[in-house]
Amino acid sequence: MPRTYPDRPIVGVGAVVFRDNQVLMIRRGKPPRMGDWSLPGGMQELGETVFAAALREVHEETGVTIQNIALIDVIDSITPDSDGRIQFHYTLVDVVAEWRQGEPMGGSDAMHAEFMSFDQVAALDLWRETHRIIALARQMRGI
Repeated sequence: MPRTYPDRPIVGVGAVVFRDNQVLMIRRGKPPRMGDWSLPGGMQELGETVFAAALREVHEETGVTIQNIALIDVIDSITPDSDGRIQFHYTLVDVVAEWRQGEPMGGSDAMHAEFMSFDQVAALDLWRETHRIIALARQMRGI
């Protein structure tokens, strides 16, 4: 299915991964928003659960293995074009997880990956929903 002007929403999965008091972040290696900081994640595959997609995508993008995955929230990102037609429609399922093993390094769609302190993440120019999702994940985990 094409990503522009799709005939139905495309499901994406993002993961807030904690290791102690740090969050796993990636620098996007491909458009859209190439070079921008983001949470690791990607598209859910046919026959794959949301949690399995999170596990796979985090590992593919960062080399990190995660555990204790739980749902945070679902966000719709709908972008119409100048004529009002839907150019992009993503349903983004965000999960929280804990680091299990591995040191982060850029892979597949990420040019760089690293764990950052909460202060470092707060200073990043992220989509406002990303900051909100990280705050919800921290509340869920009590950190």
